[in-house]
Amino acid sequence: MLIGFYTINMTFFVKAISGPKPKTKESQQIAYAYALLLVVVLFCQLFTFDDFLPLIENLWLPGGEPTAHLLGGIIVVSELFSLPFLLGVRLSPLMRVFCMIASWLVPTVWLFISVWLQIVLNNVSNIGFLGTVVDILPGWWAIFACIAIGVLSAWSSWGLWPLKRMKPGRRRLK
Repeated sequence: MLIGFYTINMTFFVKAISGPKPKTKESQQIAYAYALLLVVVLFCQLFTFDDFLPLIENLWLPGGEPTAHLLGGIIVVSELFSLPFLLGVRLSPLMRVFCMIASWLVPTVWLFISVWLQIVLNNVSNIGFLGTVVDILPGWWAIFACIAIGVLSAWSSWGLWPLKRMKPGRRRLK
């Protein structure tokens, strides 16, 4: 009994399975478009990563330099880890959920930074969406862009939701 319970539940952590079929064709296309956007942003940020962290430091975030380095790392890592979920790579269910949450984290952190820059009124010439490759001015448009990216993330998560719902009255263990 205990060995069967262990075997069934541990497959959630280690067994790689294909992602669920998308709910609609449009949700798959949205996920691919969001993945393409993240690849472009990630490539630009990593291409100039030595300048990206000082750029985040210049945004005068609360907590100073440690917070800036933490947010810079969170941004890049969450952009990278969201790609396997969006592209439907074979993953364990736990990793698929982690990658989906990483795809939510990207617009959330950028929205925090955009709103922070609007509140502080910092004289910054680049918000850092594309690292230091292209200077992008902060402003209200950046907040709306982050909300639009959040909509892409939510739509992708809805269409590629990794967890299956159990039917009522059905038990997992036999």
